[in-house]
Parts: sequence; C-alpha cells; structure tokens
Amino acid sequence: MSKSKTTPPRETKATILRRLLTRKAGADLADLQSATDWQSHSVRAGLSGLRKAGYTIDRTDAAKPGGTATYRITGGPEGAQ
Repeated sequence: MSKSKTTPPRETKATILRRLLTRKAGADLADLQSATDWQSHSVRAGLSGLRKAGYTIDRTDAAKPGGTATYRITGGPEGAQ
C-alpha cells in the first residue's frame, strides 16, 4: 500500500492579505506588496475585494510626514473567523 502524503492547503494571496491586516499593527502598502508580489494597484483592488466581502478595513494616516498609511481589519463579515 502506498502512503498518501497530505499537503497543507495552499495559502492564497487573499489569505495573506487578511493575515497581515489582522495584526495589531496592521500593514502598510509596501508590506502588502512584498508579501503578495503584487503592484500597488493590485493590492488596493484586493483591499476593495475584502471590503466587498464584508470586512471593515481602517486606514490610519502616517504619524510622520513622508510616512506611509497603515491598513488594518477591524471587523469581518458575519460568521467569518
């Protein structure tokens, strides 16, 4: 008999976005781009998709001039964990 190898489920880029955005500190655009290997407009489209799916994403402006904004999920769709 052959032993079947179980492979872990593939982590989608949407899952990566959700994981980074649920961190206490959130994530800035550069973090999201490097994690997904997407361009900035694609990351913004991904954020829009999460909003359409029912997630609440807050944008915090940079604390310092020249800094970057930070995004964080503060609420999710009903039944989502």
